[in-house]
Amino acid sequence: MCANTNTFLFLNQRNIMNRKYLLGALSLIVGFSLMANTPVKKKNIYLQLYSLRTDIKNDFKGTVAKVGEMGYTGIEAASYGDGKFYGLTPEDFKKEIQANGLSVLSSHVGKSLNEDVKSTNWDEIWKWWDTAIKAHKAAGMKYIVVPSMPRVKTLADLKAYCDYFNQIGEKCNAAGLRFGYHNHSFEFVEIEGEMMYDYMLKNTDPKKVFFEMDVYWTVRGGQSPVDYFNKYPGRFEILHIKDNKELGKSGMVGFDAIFQNTDKAGVKYLVVEVENYNFKPLESVSMSLNYLLKNQYVKSDYSK
Repeated sequence: MCANTNTFLFLNQRNIMNRKYLLGALSLIVGFSLMANTPVKKKNIYLQLYSLRTDIKNDFKGTVAKVGEMGYTGIEAASYGDGKFYGLTPEDFKKEIQANGLSVLSSHVGKSLNEDVKSTNWDEIWKWWDTAIKAHKAAGMKYIVVPSMPRVKTLADLKAYCDYFNQIGEKCNAAGLRFGYHNHSFEFVEIEGEMMYDYMLKNTDPKKVFFEMDVYWTVRGGQSPVDYFNKYPGRFEILHIKDNKELGKSGMVGFDAIFQNTDKAGVKYLVVEVENYNFKPLESVSMSLNYLLKNQYVKSDYSK
């Protein structure tokens, strides 16, 4: 075979190889492009509106509209007073939320007992709760959640609160609602040798009181959310998914382990709360939603 023929065959083979590399590169580019343009699967995730408290104060309607545009499916309210939510009647509040493709899941609200529990005016307490329950029912709520409680010093006072919560839960059940308690970190201290949070779980009726675990505050309290799921299965119908700032950025909270153990916990809903921010609140709230949408361990719907 002559030299020219060898040269021709070499060049031809090189061209074939170049075309293969080119086609391979093009297929990768197309693949990445399709991945980038593939919409993230929608998931049933709610937002605690306290996350956007300043924006809501300045522009309630505009802020709620942006929450709907982000891809959240519903909200948990954080401003109730005198039968109204954010200054709106229950019916108008529900209408405004639903107009933006959102549902009304729950609300943070509560009324503390007197510091001297025995001096509490119970007629006044139950009148307040009757009004609140009626308003929450009219607003389309499924849950009423007490966001915190006084830092009691004795087991007697803590037992009084547990009995109080059981009675509220009974009233809520009669109205077709569920009643729960949301923790911070102070519940993970001992009172007279008893861990406060455990005492509350043991002394409230599961049929009347569920616990909306705030996973961030549980970790800040030196505890493992998953350990509590295993110790008190089925008690945590709602999880407050929170981090130091935007979700998944601090490395403090083991979210993957939490999401892999939600069946044990009895979780039906995830509610995002962002209290502090590295960015503008709306951006931080959107970033937190995207973290959950992209997390392979987060189910599309926990309520089914």
